[in-house]
Amino acid sequence: MKKTCLLVFLSVLTSFVSISSATNGWLNILNEGGNNKGILCTQAIQKAIDKAEKNGGGTIYFPAGEYLTGAIKLKNNITIHIESGAILRFSTNFDHYLPFVQLRWEGTVMNSFSPLIHARDVENVTITGRGTIDGQGEAWWKEIWRIESAKEKLELTKYQKMTQEANADVITSPYYERTRSYLFHRPPLFQAFNCKNVRIEGVTIQNSPFWTINPAFCDNVTIDGVTIFNPYSPNTDGINPTSCKNVHISNCHISVGDDCITIKSGRDADGRKWATPTENVTITNCTMLNGHGGVVIGSEMSGGIKKITIANCVFDGTDRGIRLKAARGRGGVVEEIRVSNIVMNNIKQEAFMLNLFYDKNTVEEPVTERTPIFRNIHISNVTGTNINTAGRVIGIPEMPVSNLSFSNINMDAKEGFSVQTATDVEFHDVKVNTTIGASFKIENVKNIILDNVSTQTPLKDTPIIKLDNVSNAMINNNFPMYKMNVFLEANGAETKAVFLKNNVFENVETVLKKGSDLKHPINVE
Repeated sequence: MKKTCLLVFLSVLTSFVSISSATNGWLNILNEGGNNKGILCTQAIQKAIDKAEKNGGGTIYFPAGEYLTGAIKLKNNITIHIESGAILRFSTNFDHYLPFVQLRWEGTVMNSFSPLIHARDVENVTITGRGTIDGQGEAWWKEIWRIESAKEKLELTKYQKMTQEANADVITSPYYERTRSYLFHRPPLFQAFNCKNVRIEGVTIQNSPFWTINPAFCDNVTIDGVTIFNPYSPNTDGINPTSCKNVHISNCHISVGDDCITIKSGRDADGRKWATPTENVTITNCTMLNGHGGVVIGSEMSGGIKKITIANCVFDGTDRGIRLKAARGRGGVVEEIRVSNIVMNNIKQEAFMLNLFYDKNTVEEPVTERTPIFRNIHISNVTGTNINTAGRVIGIPEMPVSNLSFSNINMDAKEGFSVQTATDVEFHDVKVNTTIGASFKIENVKNIILDNVSTQTPLKDTPIIKLDNVSNAMINNNFPMYKMNVFLEANGAETKAVFLKNNVFENVETVLKKGSDLKHPINVE
């Protein structure tokens, strides 16, 4: 009797679990025609997604194993859950990413290969789990390398011809023709276009063909606890929100072949046409290893970028730390940027780079919608070791970088800070230990404060501060603690209204060294 009751109970329990599994919105891909043996199952995955959407949404569940697929399209209220031990690999057959779709590619909306994972005009799309997504990008990398390295003009492939035909009406700036001339646009691994409530959490993503996580025109994007690894690969940026708002990036670990995190908003006239800024972005608790930049803003920023906070991150081995880049012709405003609590090590170029002269071939022009603007940018609480250059700021004459501050910075660098063509700049409690040149080189700058700036490694016959054509400057509260030859060198016919106040120069042999072109007095108290 007991055995019969137990069997009945188990039967009821099994039925309940079966019913529950069928109704709780979870679809095991192995029960939906898929396989975990590495055999192509794109249709099964897409059918499961479509089935879940018809039921109001659900989770497509990938148990441990290896899955092979072409492009997949997410729908409303769909979660892709990749279990630990599961690897979702993407096909290396380029045909599996046809037909072309509309997407934003390098800042221009055009038609090209489908992203490996694509979502368009939907809400509530999620990718979660502890498994791995492998874009198998090497096939794409080799194709672009083949085209780029050719010594003679190659015959266009069918994909290049398709790209050319599909984008015959797309207009780009002349300098961009080199990039477009390849006519082979590798797809991003993930792009959600005009979506709301996008979440990617926990997964490892590797070997992306091109940019990895690339939401475009989206609202409320969360990327949390994601590992991205794209080694030795071209243009494989980690996370690139473009023209998105309310973006949250946290707890990620990124090592890639280009920028780790880049914030964008469209390129040139096309970006201005869509006129959609990226705004309200938080980046926190991330580690960045290999990459051209840790966190980069631009250079595609024609729609504007504002209200960005970057905090509690480590950059170790990137080419640059924080980088802002734009050029004449882009237009757009980058403003209201806060960077704090950053540790950097082994930065191969600049720890901080703000460059409005990214395209060196441009010439000065009247201020118009083509003029890029950097303003209201504040950086604080940063420690850097083994840095090549502490920082460079390069404005353009018609639009200097404005309202910029560095506070509580401690850097061991080969070269110090260089600020050119800017206004309303402040350095507070900034220590830069250099091995070459002045710690602070300021040129063509109006309105600057240098408050408690110093070095622990003064160099013989080298000033701590070097001014050239600087006006309205306050140098105060400085106490050089180590014996040095020269504190300040000033030069330039436009250097004027420079004040040194409340400083202690007991350890300085020469407080002021005057250049031959200096025309106005320096006020030393």
